[in-house]
Formats: sequence, C-alpha cells, structure tokens
Amino acid sequence: MRTQISHACTAAAAAGLVLLAGGTASAHVTADAPGATQGGYSVVTLKVPTESETANTTALTVTLPNLKSARTEPIPGWTAKVDRNDKAEAISVTWTAVPGTPGVGPGQFQRFVLSVGPLPSQETISLPATQTYSDGKIVKWDQPMGSDGSEPEHPAPTLALAAGKGGDGHHVDAEAAETSKDTDDTARWLGGIGLALGLLGVALGLGNVIRGRRA
Repeated sequence: MRTQISHACTAAAAAGLVLLAGGTASAHVTADAPGATQGGYSVVTLKVPTESETANTTALTVTLPNLKSARTEPIPGWTAKVDRNDKAEAISVTWTAVPGTPGVGPGQFQRFVLSVGPLPSQETISLPATQTYSDGKIVKWDQPMGSDGSEPEHPAPTLALAAGKGGDGHHVDAEAAETSKDTDDTARWLGGIGLALGLLGVALGLGNVIRGRRA
C-alpha cells in the first residue's frame, strides 16, 4: 500500500512540474506569423502576458531588425509609435497604455498585431522586446536560444520563415515561358497543317466540279 502511495505521489509531483514548466513557458512574450515567408510580407502577432502578481503591463517595445515596413493595428486603450533607425536598419514599435486605462493586469495577456515586411532571407528572425510594468519594473525579452537548444530565462520572440520564391520563382517563370513557347509553336504547326489540308480539299473539290462539267 505504501509503495502504491509513494508511486502516486511521485507521479503527481512529476505532473505538477510539467504543468509548472508549461505555465512558465507560456508566460513568455512570443511571436506568431503563420505562413510567413522569406522576402514576403506577413502579419505578426505578439502575445504578451503579465507575469507580475501585483503590477500591470503598461508598455511594450519590439525591435524589428532588417525590415523596412511596419504598420500597427489599432488597440483600444493603447497608443502605438513606430520609429525607424536607418543606421541600424531596424524599426522599433512601442505600445503604451493610455493614461487612466489599466493596461494588462496580473493573470491576463494582450495581443499586439503588426503588418511587416519584406522579411529577410533567413530561416528565423528574432524580435527583441521590452516589457514595462506599472511599478517601474522592466523586463527585456532579448536572450537567444542556447547552442544546445536550451531556453534562456527571457528568450527573444522568434519567427520561423519558410523559403521564399526568389530564385526558384525565376526558374519556374522560365519553365513557364518555355512551355508557352512550345505550345505556341505546336499550335502554329498544327494550324499550318490544317490550312494545307483545307487548301488541298478545296483543290480536290474544284477538280471534281470541273471533271463533272466536262462529262
């Protein structure tokens, strides 16, 4: 009986650790952009949870490296400002809770949406973010993943980018043009044969008419 109880306690503890780990991971600032491709434009959604138990999230700044365009989606109770750093070839966007509004309270999260592009020609893109709380605390989400794949305490939001249609697109266009040329040549060749057969038929018909009149 004691063995069964011990096993049950061990299992419960393990389950609790898994749930705790999942809760911790889900509390990170994350970025999502389904269908994002290299060289294209995409809508990026930043999910920002409030980890503090006593303070609200009142501001968020995200850096968009190697991007030329960024447009924000209006959010009630928030203002958005887009700054461009031409020297650093980066754009930063800052959302700030309107004075008199609560921002994002403890146990809550907020989505911040951006339209960005063109996306760089690389497999992943990091979007460092800075989260500000109502009590003055600042949390920087800018740490890269470990070389062994381990996750740091404050990982930077990261997007995975699918391969674009750059080089392959030109190859496909060339193939399409060649196919179109072959189709046109075939059509012309068949048209020429049809015209020749038509003329031959007309000639045979005229010959039959003439022979009929002579008879």
